[in-house]
Amino acid sequence: MPSYLRAGSLPAKRHIQFRRPNGGLYAEELLSTQGFESVYSLLYHLRPPTATLDVRPWSRPSPDFSPNEPLRNRHFLTQRIETSGDAISARAAVLGNADVTIAVAEFTEPMAYFYRNVRGDELLFVHRGSGYLQTPLGRLDYRAHDYLVIPVGTTYAVYPSEKTRMLVYETSGPVQVPRRYRNEFGQLAEHAPYYERDFRGPVLQEPIDELGAFEIRVSGKERNAIYTVAHHPCDVVGWDGYCYPYAFNLEEFAPITGKLHQPPPAHATFEAPGAAFCAFVPRLFDYHPLAIPVPYNHSSVDCDEVLYYVSGNFMSRRGVEESSITLHTAGAPHGPQPGAVEQSLGKKSTDEIAVMIDTFSPLHIARAASEVEDQDYYRSWLEPTAT
Repeated sequence: MPSYLRAGSLPAKRHIQFRRPNGGLYAEELLSTQGFESVYSLLYHLRPPTATLDVRPWSRPSPDFSPNEPLRNRHFLTQRIETSGDAISARAAVLGNADVTIAVAEFTEPMAYFYRNVRGDELLFVHRGSGYLQTPLGRLDYRAHDYLVIPVGTTYAVYPSEKTRMLVYETSGPVQVPRRYRNEFGQLAEHAPYYERDFRGPVLQEPIDELGAFEIRVSGKERNAIYTVAHHPCDVVGWDGYCYPYAFNLEEFAPITGKLHQPPPAHATFEAPGAAFCAFVPRLFDYHPLAIPVPYNHSSVDCDEVLYYVSGNFMSRRGVEESSITLHTAGAPHGPQPGAVEQSLGKKSTDEIAVMIDTFSPLHIARAASEVEDQDYYRSWLEPTAT
């Protein structure tokens, strides 16, 4: 949840002289979003971040998407998608539209370059693993079940300390806390399922004073380039503002429960243009004496629903495994599979962890996902044939 942060050394006012001990000026940089109309931060570098030695093409292939035709509910066994490389090169697209691309990545290699996405914010969910992001604003450690929110234009590199598996959402705009969780001043309200202190910002390190040739790969809106800059990007002595990467772990999420089954918006975590994000975590079930713990049948008439299964017992859904992705599409009802309702009665709690995104434009299917699809998933709601 972005709120005002400051770190390191800063001048008394913005846009005034701020001098180094040797008398030279620090280089001020404004990292702004949506022009000058949304959140921003001011960074103070040892040297200007504009010093560029070279710009050359980056032949980064675009995902190969196909429409969801015939229109149906689908199940992708994404653990079977082979990925390799680092946190960027290992990304394998699964689903996407003009608002968001959904990918999986499993990697062990540290990045030998920096990356900057200029299309929109990124939301990374860490399924397994640990490590850290290095950014000009500081180091951001990650662990299993972290959400990492990376604002558009942030320069970063990922260094895993162990094999890491991530679910990657690349959006077309800002990733924000739902408006209904915030009061008129932007503070999280009392009914929100998390609090400001649950969010972790980057920790500023000593500035790296290195000259040389440092690679930054820039990507966004089907335009790519490789920049070579003349000094290390992480040479910041101080910064302040509202625009910075941050982490939120699902252990800190306090699920909203009720007398009867709560709909997905009760489990909302973030929102972005054309998309809403939810998380299902261990929680107590409904307390009405006749409550049915599993979700009811539902027709998604105006959105596609994508669920990524993390861990636990997915009692409303058989046949899925860790890292499975189900796509329940607009136009096709979905709900508990045969027998799941009766089996759930009397259950008091669940240990499942899953994360979800609803998109309000139809999702297309990437080739890598088609190759690991459970082709009979749409038949999983049929009653078993008696023998």
